[in-house]
Amino acid sequence: MATIKIEQIRSRIHTPKDQKGTLDALGLHKMHQQVEIVDNECTRGMIRKVSHLIKVIE
Repeated sequence: MATIKIEQIRSRIHTPKDQKGTLDALGLHKMHQQVEIVDNECTRGMIRKVSHLIKVIE
């Protein structure tokens, strides 16, 4: 399967609970942390939800 690498570039402080949960589900817990996840429709939807907090490294 194809993978995609994402990095958290903005803080999760003062974000709604659902966005914090989305960051947790993506595996991002602190600033400038990078994770590699499977690239599918579900993860693309989660990335779209928190796109202002993360950076996609393709």
